[in-house]
Amino acid sequence: MAKLGVFLALLLTSMLAAGVFGALHNQISYSVGPDYFHQFKFPQFHIPEGVSPRIGAALVGWRASWWMGLIVGLPPFLLGLSLLSPASRLWAAGLRAIFAVLLLAAIASALGLVFGLIAIDQEVAAQIALPARITDPVGFLRAGAMHDASYIGGFLGVFAAVWVIFRASRP
Repeated sequence: MAKLGVFLALLLTSMLAAGVFGALHNQISYSVGPDYFHQFKFPQFHIPEGVSPRIGAALVGWRASWWMGLIVGLPPFLLGLSLLSPASRLWAAGLRAIFAVLLLAAIASALGLVFGLIAIDQEVAAQIALPARITDPVGFLRAGAMHDASYIGGFLGVFAAVWVIFRASRP
């Protein structure tokens, strides 16, 4: 019974960590490309006009990310539920797994930003069909690259988290 409680607590912790990561991540990506939010994300997530852009970006990040904690957490935590005893061992390994996923998502996001800074300029942006309302196509595309890369990092984090749990099960 204690392990089931830890499993559920890890899932909640993972969802909370993913949501906070998204909110913080969007503070950086808003700085990179405010137009990405004003013209795409705010309307997509129904952020009202009067909300501060930084609060709006954090809300978008939370809403776009918390569920990743559930998706990314289920495989490793289910594995841990079957492989790790006592519950305290599952908790410790689960927290390490969450950290590994966050680290991978942050690294991937940073790589997405670096890619955007290196590969996306005015010339490249002019070749990509974007809605006419986009006033900063370079920033828009760079913020988008950062976002896409962070999701890739999160999904790759599943494998890292499973590895962390598996390693914790070994004597």
